[in-house]
Amino acid sequence: MNVVLILLAFWVPGLVFGAAIGLRGWTLAAAGPLLTFGVVALGVPVLGDLGIRWNLLDVALWTVLLAVVGFALGFAVRRWTARRHPGREPQGLERVYSVRDHVLMGLGVAVGMAVGTAVFFRGTNGIDRVQQGWDAPFHGNLVRWIAEHGDARPSTVGTIANLPNQANYFYPDTYHALLALVFGKGGLTMMPTLNLAVLAVILSVPLGVAAMCRAWHMPALGVAAAAAVTTWFTAFPYDSLWRGPLWPYVAGVAMIPAMLAIAKLLLRPRGIAGPVAISLGVAGLTGLHTSIVFVIAVYFILILIAVLLRWEKIEWRRSAPSLIATVVLAAVLGVPLVLPSLYNAGGVTSATWASEATVSGGLGETITFSPMADFPQWWIGIPAIIGIFFMVRHRRMMWMVGAYVVFGGLFAATVSLETPLIHTLTGIFYNDHWRIAALVPLVGSVAVGEFVHTFGSWFARKAGSRVKLQPATLALLGAVLVAIVVGGLSRGGYIGRNTARLEINYGDGPTVSKAEEAAYQWLAQHTAPGERVMNDKADGSVWMYALAGVTPVEWTFYGAEPDTEAGYLSVWLDDIDKYPQVRKDLTDLHVRYVIVGKGKATPTAEESVGVADIVAGPDFHEVFHNDGATIYQIEGQQGVIAAGASPGSADPHGQ
Repeated sequence: MNVVLILLAFWVPGLVFGAAIGLRGWTLAAAGPLLTFGVVALGVPVLGDLGIRWNLLDVALWTVLLAVVGFALGFAVRRWTARRHPGREPQGLERVYSVRDHVLMGLGVAVGMAVGTAVFFRGTNGIDRVQQGWDAPFHGNLVRWIAEHGDARPSTVGTIANLPNQANYFYPDTYHALLALVFGKGGLTMMPTLNLAVLAVILSVPLGVAAMCRAWHMPALGVAAAAAVTTWFTAFPYDSLWRGPLWPYVAGVAMIPAMLAIAKLLLRPRGIAGPVAISLGVAGLTGLHTSIVFVIAVYFILILIAVLLRWEKIEWRRSAPSLIATVVLAAVLGVPLVLPSLYNAGGVTSATWASEATVSGGLGETITFSPMADFPQWWIGIPAIIGIFFMVRHRRMMWMVGAYVVFGGLFAATVSLETPLIHTLTGIFYNDHWRIAALVPLVGSVAVGEFVHTFGSWFARKAGSRVKLQPATLALLGAVLVAIVVGGLSRGGYIGRNTARLEINYGDGPTVSKAEEAAYQWLAQHTAPGERVMNDKADGSVWMYALAGVTPVEWTFYGAEPDTEAGYLSVWLDDIDKYPQVRKDLTDLHVRYVIVGKGKATPTAEESVGVADIVAGPDFHEVFHNDGATIYQIEGQQGVIAAGASPGSADPHGQ
């Protein structure tokens, strides 16, 4: 039931809006999550500024309103076009796919989804398991904050970043705003909400790639193969799921194929579907992660170059209105969402990561479609690089080949070189080669599809003179042969390898263990609304709000600024008997408990020394202890107890 609720949240709003504006078939199915993110991204500022609470009912009504407006606009444009150009029908796809083709493509999507699902469940060790990465508690805290406060505007969430009352604070929170709508519904607690959302994103990738390849007229066999291998590459999505985790960024990259499928409608227009869907998609990608908009801009420029070089066909007179409308609408919907991100632009572009490869090593990782891998993924890397040559030979999706050169080259440069130019070019990605690596596998999937189609056609020609079977059947047999060889050599689509990668940050600790989770639940039972708990910024206690609804003093692993009450307490809490300011700050923040966790976010995470050095004594009474955490009640702070709070436990072991 939980996974169904998440999938409905991801797809239904987008499907409703997409159908209203005229999207159909594979493109509509793939665009569902993309358009959902667009609906949410636009709704966050509009509903927030109108004072409308961010909840499931109001967002559902917002979705219906947008769908009605989209349908009315489409109807008006169709009527106007019919009067001005009688007899003109919307242009459709050039290639006609048979029922067998659709079944074949569906099987390819099913394989990709099955492999991704297997890796997800094996790698996460269960949907209740806490992700131990550095960014994970911030994402969880943000989801709960939006759900509890009913306001998803980024300017209202600075508190959970240790920046309370900072009205110009910005963090793209469309992903979190969507999850906040279903958090707490149908029994969805925090980790199932976060983890099942990851599964939804994984499932969207094969569907998106299939829709994109179909829209750009790849033969059905190639479409199926491309979709099937989307979840085999380690660099995307798995590396960005265990490292970070970069959940909103992964969702944004996963939406790129759907956006490129819609882009075909700009070359062969069908009413308002292309311009409106792309514009709403731009809004959604901006709200997910601003850097993805730049990625899409590169793809659109490459498509334009392919059109100018006549590798892609276009009827300029007929497409001009759609192209102009797309630019105008994308600017109108996207720019207002981009502007707030300028607040933190300097912090993003100034980040640096040390090189992790030589120049030749970086090139090798790119050529084998194995960025950031200790050992190449030969069994999909080799077919992919061969497929690139076939794509050039067949002039198939040449803009995708261009993307391989741009993003692959950018990865190879940033992973091996440290120059001002490289830092400038990669600034929007935090100068992080792992993020750029995630852009390479999309091209690899398409290239594998082209390889399988080409090999299948060759096999059909060679075997046709010896076996009395239809060419299509022989081509399919050739593809099956490739699948058996590649699937066998890669041990089922690299399931084992990718599982090992994903489970790196899904253990029982070190950041948060089951024992520490039990301590957070104890606090949830013994604290009142408005009460805060002092904690160490280095251990997993920054998770206590997301997991148990307990408000911490330190919200992030970075810690509060030294000149704040939280920052002062982090340094001097254990000296409560020496400095009166400690008692004053505790009272101002309504603190009577302090928790000391055993695990740390990273081995080098800087502790809150005022918390880490606490020992039981006259000022700190131990009221809870297990293998993962110790909770102390601070003597003299009983007066901060709000109405309805439990008085605490006299048993130091929480029995």
